[in-house]
Amino acid sequence: MLSKLEILKEIKNKNIQITPFNFNNFGPVSVDLTLSDTFRVFTTSKKAYKVSENTDVDLFSKKIKLTKGKTLKIKPKELVLGSTLEKITLSKNIVGRLTGRSRFARLGLAVHVSSDLVQPGVDNVQVLEIVNNSPYVLELIPNEKICQITFEKITNPSAVYSGKFAKQTQP
Repeated sequence: MLSKLEILKEIKNKNIQITPFNFNNFGPVSVDLTLSDTFRVFTTSKKAYKVSENTDVDLFSKKIKLTKGKTLKIKPKELVLGSTLEKITLSKNIVGRLTGRSRFARLGLAVHVSSDLVQPGVDNVQVLEIVNNSPYVLELIPNEKICQITFEKITNPSAVYSGKFAKQTQP
C-alpha cells in the first residue's frame, strides 16, 4: 500500500491523477473523496429481475441531480447509487481500493457495499453503492468527504481495464 509521500510521487509522475485535486484530503495512506450531487435511486417494483452480466440498473432506478444546498434522504435499509466528485485516472501499474470512512460507518452508513477494486487504467468517477444500515433516515450531503481511496502498485502490470464502466461519469 502506498503512503502519502508515495501517492504524491505517483501523482507527480502522472501514474495517479485525481481531478479536482485537494491536498487537504490526504491522510497517511489514503485520499478522501467527496460525494457528487448526482444519484441513482431505485424504484419499487414487485417484478423479479434476473441478475446477470446484462442486467441494466436503469430498468429499475431513476437518476436525480440535487440542486445546490439540497440533501438526499435515505431510509433504513435503502440502497442508492452515488458517485465521487473526483475523477480517478490510474496508470497500468497502479490499483486503487475504495473504503468508507469510520465516522459514517458508526452511523450505520455503508458507503461502498462490495465493488471496492479500482482497476488499473481507469479514467472515471467512482460509483458508490450506499446503504443505510441504521434504523434512522440519514441525509447524504453533496461535497461531503464520504469515502477514501488507497493505492497499491502492481508488481507485474500486464493489462488495463477496458470493461463496461471504464469511462463512467455518473452513477
